[in-house]
Amino acid sequence: MAVNVALIGSGIFAREQHLPAITASSNITLKAIYSRTLASAQNVASGAETPVDLYSEDGDPSRNYVNLLSRADIHAVIIALPITHQPEYIRLALLNGKHVLSEKPVAKDVASARELIKWYHSAMDTFKVTWSVAENYRYIESFLYAAQAVKELGRVLGFRVKVHNFVKPGTKYFGIPSLLFLLLMYSFTKYFCDPPYANNYMIEETAWRKTPEYQGGFLLDGGVHFVAGTRLLLSEENAIMRVSAFSAQLQPHLPPVDTLDAVLRTKTGVTGTWSVSFGTSLTGNQYTVACDNGTVTAGRGYVVVTRDGKEERKEFPNEGSGVKQEVHAWATGILEGKQDPRQTPHEALRDLEILEKMLRSGESAGTPQDIIL
Repeated sequence: MAVNVALIGSGIFAREQHLPAITASSNITLKAIYSRTLASAQNVASGAETPVDLYSEDGDPSRNYVNLLSRADIHAVIIALPITHQPEYIRLALLNGKHVLSEKPVAKDVASARELIKWYHSAMDTFKVTWSVAENYRYIESFLYAAQAVKELGRVLGFRVKVHNFVKPGTKYFGIPSLLFLLLMYSFTKYFCDPPYANNYMIEETAWRKTPEYQGGFLLDGGVHFVAGTRLLLSEENAIMRVSAFSAQLQPHLPPVDTLDAVLRTKTGVTGTWSVSFGTSLTGNQYTVACDNGTVTAGRGYVVVTRDGKEERKEFPNEGSGVKQEVHAWATGILEGKQDPRQTPHEALRDLEILEKMLRSGESAGTPQDIIL
């Protein structure tokens, strides 16, 4: 049995990540593709293995988004649209009885996310129709391996995260090297490419990205990934409870801020540093966790575990982006009637809250912010 799916969106991420993930999943059948324009829908469809129905807002009036959602043979949709556009598409899909997998972040800010989640739980029977939020970092093999190694090394003593890149202006694409594959992603979220080389990660320059209508700009879109990765390594036992940060806009083409340096404190009292910049000549992308019995460092496609002064390095040369595993898990949850807990809107909201509180702290000269969720 398979879930019949429509792909909503036509960006690079939809073409190069979601489409291959759908094709690779034995439990998914692609039935339709929607984009604002028919030409862009056709562009995505050119990469499909079999013919699919196309829907748009500038073509046949009987083949738009609303018409697509009226089809009884389509069970679910994958939505990969700009951050501020997604909520209306999510609501409409759910109201038409379609399961939804929407790209992160869950919304442009915590207030909007809370409102949408509250509506979802009040207006929908969440046992019959589910809303899931994608976060591929929770499915990356090297990060899962590193998280298990952290658990095996005992009490967490501290941690540091650094993701330093320079997003260049004035070109068709923003080229960005990355840590675990700076999938930077649709606005990182939806526009990243596959490994193996970091300088292949390119982000398409668009008007909505150059002049973002949401907080943090690139820091929001990419930062929630890095928060998710940090949370995965620390586990719930070391949940982040308080943050203090400084922010800056180092590059005029990266409004409103492009750099965030923070200190994070966990519920166990442990502190760590979290440094992310898209406007610096500094380089390096790495997550390190110190434990009672050693350290764990995760980088792009590798993990180094140090025990008793001895390093053990494990390579993950073909791990990919995690999107295939993520999409397959989503479809499995639909078929089995059990949503993957890594994909709940609340889990995505927790990533967003930490990132938003760091941004708020940065706006107030480092004033500490408590994490509530």
